[in-house]
Amino acid sequence: MRDLVVCLNARPTRAYQAGFRTRLTRTNLAYANEHRDWRTVAAVAQLLMRRTAHLYADDPMEPDLPQLSYALDASLIDLSLALFPWANWQQTDAAVKLHVLLSLRSSIPVWSAVTEGNVSDAKLLDQIPLQKGAFYVMDRGYLDFGRLARVHAAGAFFVVRSKCHLRLRVAASQPVDKTAGLRCDQVVRLVTAWSRRRFVNRLRRIRIYDATSQRSLVLLTNHFELPAITVAELYRRRWQVELFFKWVKQHLRLRAFLGQSKRRTTPSLGSHLLLSPGRDSQKRTRLVPDPASNPSSHQRLSL
Repeated sequence: MRDLVVCLNARPTRAYQAGFRTRLTRTNLAYANEHRDWRTVAAVAQLLMRRTAHLYADDPMEPDLPQLSYALDASLIDLSLALFPWANWQQTDAAVKLHVLLSLRSSIPVWSAVTEGNVSDAKLLDQIPLQKGAFYVMDRGYLDFGRLARVHAAGAFFVVRSKCHLRLRVAASQPVDKTAGLRCDQVVRLVTAWSRRRFVNRLRRIRIYDATSQRSLVLLTNHFELPAITVAELYRRRWQVELFFKWVKQHLRLRAFLGQSKRRTTPSLGSHLLLSPGRDSQKRTRLVPDPASNPSSHQRLSL
């Protein structure tokens, strides 16, 4: 914070552009940092994500893939337990979890959230925005049939990796092209009473063989019309969200925050995340100033 005050006071013109009308001190900066509502930054982030998504609305998607398809995943950001005791993840470690819903069309986030590190990934299925007819591709950490029933009831479709202990009963089966890596394409129902109470509809099970890693993957979906190879391709493209997290951790400073409380860590992560859709949208139109060319804009978002 001391460095930020020195830099802003050294460039009074830029400080005025960033919204500071008087000389900045650590006292009033710390007060504003503690009392400003973090939801303002979260709202700006969601607005910018929606604007950027509109820029890709007319971009052609591959003809065999759904036009509306998203990948949902989360990644841990390690913190110091001594500095962030509220972010308790394990007995000796602290972390927060960044949840992102990524568009497979444009590879940009359309929704995000920050939680403590011990929050289950599946709980975020209650918060993500659902679009009728859209596909949501997820790993097996999101295999919660009660929450997947909410996705199904909204008219949306999911593609989720199954767990090895899941019990299913085959109701129908159809032939597949094994030369393409497919092993089975079946209509199944849940077996256990607890699972049937939470999800009463039929499911489609597709088994694929990954020759690169030499392992089999079992996918579950509530869509019965897409070819099995297209469902497998959707899940393969889920890797885009993993690459997004890798880019975020490599290029953004996720270890420097303006405060140590949960109230200040959340907006700091949000302001960092704004750099991704901000720079991407600037390639097409001047929605926001480039944070790299105007550092005061990033400071203003953080504050």
